[in-house]
Amino acid sequence: MKTLYDILDWPGTKWIFLILALVMPLASLLTWAERRQSAMMQDRLGPNRANIGPIKLKGILHFVADAVKMIFKEDFVPANVHKGLFTLAPILALAPVLIAFCIIPFGPTIYPHSYFETLDPYLLATQPTNVKFADSIRMQMFQVDFGLIFYFAVLTLANYGGTIAGWASYNKWALLGGLRSSSQMMSYEVAMGLALMGAFLVTGSLEPGFIAAHGASNEMSGSNPLNWLWLWQPVGFLLFFTAAIAETKRAPFDIPEGEPEIIGYFVEYSGMRWGIFFLAEFIEIVFISSVIATVFFGGWQVPFLDADGFRIGGYMDPIHHVSVGGWSLPLPHAVVTGLQFAAFGLKVILLCWFQLLVRWTLPRFRADQLMALGWKLLLPLSLANIMVTALIKLLFMEA
Repeated sequence: MKTLYDILDWPGTKWIFLILALVMPLASLLTWAERRQSAMMQDRLGPNRANIGPIKLKGILHFVADAVKMIFKEDFVPANVHKGLFTLAPILALAPVLIAFCIIPFGPTIYPHSYFETLDPYLLATQPTNVKFADSIRMQMFQVDFGLIFYFAVLTLANYGGTIAGWASYNKWALLGGLRSSSQMMSYEVAMGLALMGAFLVTGSLEPGFIAAHGASNEMSGSNPLNWLWLWQPVGFLLFFTAAIAETKRAPFDIPEGEPEIIGYFVEYSGMRWGIFFLAEFIEIVFISSVIATVFFGGWQVPFLDADGFRIGGYMDPIHHVSVGGWSLPLPHAVVTGLQFAAFGLKVILLCWFQLLVRWTLPRFRADQLMALGWKLLLPLSLANIMVTALIKLLFMEA
């Protein structure tokens, strides 16, 4: 007989919570936010007509109107397409991104028996099998040492979505868009993977949860933002962010879609099939933001917030289990986890906003410029970053 804790700790429950509470609402709202932001940057009004009576909400209901339109729009399938692959392509574009969220640690470990108490970090570190900590719920679905490699393995499948969509459409313009998509993804995945090797050298792990916890030096000291990897891997962060934007196929890397050229790989799609491609792009934005927040910005960590509350300076007395010296503010476990969940969500939202900002700031690259940037600049810089990081670790960190 499964207990409530078993159900809450089941990976499927965590995945449903993450997708329904953060990913889908944020991805849907991004479709509205991008229009509002582009309007502000171009001095336009933006969406403001999708209202329900007196309820206006600055056009926020436009994404609801989009969903209704795509659901009821005719799903036209051209006669000469490969119907099996034509149907499979949108699924391949969306499903791998949703699966990849299983490696994201979207919150701290929760201890239900102590949820309304102030945790003792000393007991937590020395007696993890204590009855108060036995039924812990880790806010991560899939914890494995090769976590980031799993991310690349799964996201590679999403690249087949655009390529197959172009080929199965029996349209030379769609095929050209699909070929551009595959070449771009292969080019930038190499640089993106190498950019994360610097983080691996610093932390010694590819497991996202371990990397996120790297911001705290040990179980009895508050999260130190000076340990977050964007400070120690600024080049790796910039390289990964640049390559990740290219992976989402958004401006200035939106060559596979090529909207002004009418060669997008989904040119033959309509209705909800096209809507899946559209939604997958925004879900990828949320996922990339989640990965960057986890690896480079401490994930769910709040500066100087420990399991028992805020602490700056001082140390934990192992005998009396109290903080000595410095400044501390004890907080119940419920408040601590609430702040940490909010911190992760805020980091993801800010990174999504920055990607929208880039979308409406930089002009599109030409196809040859896109390839040159990936192979002639990002790849050599990624290799140089690995060598410099290894040299610094050899000379200083191991001393």
